[in-house]
Amino acid sequence: MAEKSRVLIVSRRTTRKNKFVDFVGEYHLDLIVASGAAPVIVPRVAGVDTLLDSFEPFHGVLLCEGEDVDPSHYSPTSSLTQEEFDDVRRAHVADTAVDREKDSIELGLAKLCLGRGVPFLGICRGSQVLNVASGGTLHQDISVEISRTRNPADGVKHIDYDNYDGHRHKITVVEGTPLHSWFKESLKEELELNVNSYHHQGVKRLAERFAPMAFSEDGLVEGFYDPEMYNPEEGKFVVGLQFHPERMRDLETDKFDYPGCPAVYHEFVKAVIAYQKKRNSSIKPNLGTQLYQEVEKNRRIFVNNFILAKHIYFARNQKPLSKEQDIEAAAEFLQLNSALSLQQEKRLKQMGATVRNGSSYMERLKMSEKKEKFARNLMEKMSIEQLSELVSLYHILGEICSEVLERKLMNSW
Repeated sequence: MAEKSRVLIVSRRTTRKNKFVDFVGEYHLDLIVASGAAPVIVPRVAGVDTLLDSFEPFHGVLLCEGEDVDPSHYSPTSSLTQEEFDDVRRAHVADTAVDREKDSIELGLAKLCLGRGVPFLGICRGSQVLNVASGGTLHQDISVEISRTRNPADGVKHIDYDNYDGHRHKITVVEGTPLHSWFKESLKEELELNVNSYHHQGVKRLAERFAPMAFSEDGLVEGFYDPEMYNPEEGKFVVGLQFHPERMRDLETDKFDYPGCPAVYHEFVKAVIAYQKKRNSSIKPNLGTQLYQEVEKNRRIFVNNFILAKHIYFARNQKPLSKEQDIEAAAEFLQLNSALSLQQEKRLKQMGATVRNGSSYMERLKMSEKKEKFARNLMEKMSIEQLSELVSLYHILGEICSEVLERKLMNSW
């Protein structure tokens, strides 16, 4: 069975029976699975931010709901007065309790994705994290900050606790954007959608790398993407949505408000799968780079082993090997990936070799054992496709080394 593409999703903390519990909304998980990928939950616990590479391989990241992002990540000073902040905290008790562990994990993942080109989908808080990770800023509270420049009567209700899942407000979609393509069949000439809304914060200054995809009537950015990093067929996808397409459903039938709602996840997973295929076709990224470097080191070790054997023989017998013996010895050494086997050591003795600097020789053997252990540990983490690529590379390198060595040996005698 082919290895499924892996999508990381960071959990959110809640309490149950006076104990902390981590959870992820099942709508997200269902859509990821239905689209053909495997969701992998990253626990929101202390220390995980230092272990992100341990979740390799992963081919996409989905960040969704959660508490407010700590304002210290995007602004040296608060944009709210103490009185305003106290009012906001009373109005949004569940959201204003900052979760620094979750911030650290998610900002780390967002920056990692942006740096490596890993597909990324940010929903609600996830879109805010994406913007902050890219140098953008947030409104600490939309109703307070936007009312300073607009008539409060023209404001948009971005959260309604009395009609939590049923509340909708209008957004205007920007033509020619991914959001426009996902919801195209549902859009009329006005290019408007009615979306859900569960937030009191939002994008204030959009990071330079992003382009807006939608605005609410109060001017708030409701969706954005990176034009340079959007092409699902090529494994490129960096998108942030302030609304929740996975929850835009009829409260009784559970039917989606628009066909475009699940399309968001389908296109994301399409990019995830394409990214995995592209990554598996090359051993350059991350783990592959280390392995490639190890292969290059081993190539040099192979050649050095042959030279060592040749020098040992010269030191004992003071006469050269025949061309056939020389090439045969080289072939044996070129098959090595680590320490010399007992048979090969015996072979050296049969050739009359005496190891004068034995301690140095044994150090070489110990180093080779360490290299073998390192290589084995790395290979245990590799997929079948990556191992197949590595075998092919070793085979090619072996052929090249044999040809070059044979030619050089022929020329040196």
